[in-house]
Amino acid sequence: MIQTLHFKKIQALITGAVAAAVLILTALPGYSQQQQTREEYIEKYKDAAIQYMKTHGIPASITLAQGCLESANGNSDLAVRANNHFGIKCHNDWKGPTYYKKGDDPGKSCYRKYRSASESFKDHSDFLRYGQRYAFLFDLQITDYKGWSHGLKKAGYATDPKYAQKLIKIIEDYQLYRFDREIYAKAEKKPDLLPPSPSQLQQVMELNPAKNSLLYKYSRNRTIYVRNGVSFILAGDLDTYESIAEEYNLFTGELLRFNDLKKSRDLVPGTVVYLQRKKGKAQKHLEIHIAVEGDTYYDVSQKYGVRMKKLFKYNDYKSGDILHIGDEIFLRRHR
Repeated sequence: MIQTLHFKKIQALITGAVAAAVLILTALPGYSQQQQTREEYIEKYKDAAIQYMKTHGIPASITLAQGCLESANGNSDLAVRANNHFGIKCHNDWKGPTYYKKGDDPGKSCYRKYRSASESFKDHSDFLRYGQRYAFLFDLQITDYKGWSHGLKKAGYATDPKYAQKLIKIIEDYQLYRFDREIYAKAEKKPDLLPPSPSQLQQVMELNPAKNSLLYKYSRNRTIYVRNGVSFILAGDLDTYESIAEEYNLFTGELLRFNDLKKSRDLVPGTVVYLQRKKGKAQKHLEIHIAVEGDTYYDVSQKYGVRMKKLFKYNDYKSGDILHIGDEIFLRRHR
């Protein structure tokens, strides 16, 4: 009888310990009793992939296939604990939270950490859209998932020699190309549905003479250009803000305000001088400028024809902030 009671007591203790262990385990971040299937992952994130196809020009099939592969359908440690669905590492320009995989070399295992999966999808789209080494991909047909898959491998997104083949297999096994074709068919009727490629936008940023500008009647045989719907000239050897204002029948203070200046300064030949008030945002599809060496907010303002006050607002500017190589400067209101 005593032995029976003793056995039952031990059994109860073991049962309690197991139950406690289960409770602790299930309370841990990232614990999941059931793994998410690939079908469930695709269904859950297809709308996000389609959204960024429309805003960034990345095939939805590619976004979904990369998400499936990189995050193990949302079940990987990195996806669960850091909401990182695309295996994007920190790199030098990352200023957000970080995550380190256990057992990895600390110098090589710094990954970006996000507050949500949606942030990861957004950052992945920005990473490809504004990364110089991926720019050539956007000249491919948006339904060319094979070209995109091989291009990502060529650009160095992953080291796996079979990376492209794995993406293609996921896309074809789950017919993810149907999302690309559906949006592309709609874009043929409504071209503005998809954004222009970076190379097309670069053409927009080139010097384009203004057609039929009313300002021509004041001009002394010089070309007037237009950017973001705002007319400007390039300063000549002997130009000053005062002389330009007089030439175009403007007050000097007015011309200075158009160019976000409080007082006159020496003009270097080739300097952009706006003859009209700059806009409150960059033209459509020009969302972000990636800072290069020597960039200032003033440079960005003049390059895109956007008032500095608006740039400060979009980028939460604080007095004294300076730009560093790789910084992202928002050119329009962002969410």
